[in-house]
Amino acid sequence: MDFQSGMIVLIVFVCLFAVWLVFYFIPVGLWFSALVSGVRISLLQLILMRWRKVPPSTIVSSMIESTKAGLKLNPNELEAHYLAGGNVTNVVHALVSAQKANIMLDFKMATAIDLAGRDVFEAVQMSVNPKVINTPPVAAVAKDGIQLIAKARVTVRANIKQLVGGAGEETVLARVGEGIVSSIGSADSHKIVLENPDSISRVVLEKGLDAGTAFEILSIDIADIDVGKNIGAQLQMDQAQADKNIA
Repeated sequence: MDFQSGMIVLIVFVCLFAVWLVFYFIPVGLWFSALVSGVRISLLQLILMRWRKVPPSTIVSSMIESTKAGLKLNPNELEAHYLAGGNVTNVVHALVSAQKANIMLDFKMATAIDLAGRDVFEAVQMSVNPKVINTPPVAAVAKDGIQLIAKARVTVRANIKQLVGGAGEETVLARVGEGIVSSIGSADSHKIVLENPDSISRVVLEKGLDAGTAFEILSIDIADIDVGKNIGAQLQMDQAQADKNIA
């Protein structure tokens, strides 16, 4: 390859690179897609997004989705949320789903939930389709000294207003476990609990265990109750053995 051929190849390469660079910083395709979708956004704004390290495709696709759903969002606010470390796509999905489900959720609250580290789209879905949380085995002793081991299913729904600053699933499980222990411990006999396991659910549910959490408890169902050790008899045997050793 002589010098002239090499220069031609170099010029072609430089021209191709220049064309790619122009179309990279001037996303004409995205601008046209937004235009035909009814989204009013200027080509200059898309170019400036590139310089601000904001992917125009994310903003444009989110604007198209929200516009088709009948929502009016500001591209500058979407940019600001992206620059703050938020998930723009997730927020828009949540807003569209909330609108379809008639759930009160505005852009400000959705972005606050997202920046708080919670999945706002999952929260909206959980508001429509409640989630079932299984508690670990909870051991408690009735007044007659018999130990009972209970497992419960807690049906919860996301509380949109409490997602920012509200406690999570661990707190709900801990409170439910505490309520089960208290309910069984207040029973005169373990037989009463075995005959009416729904009494545990009723007593625990009346305690308002979802206060200050990100969830609303819809129901608490006792899934299983097993009889454990005779703690009262074991304590009496240990006391008798201790008295014997002392004597």
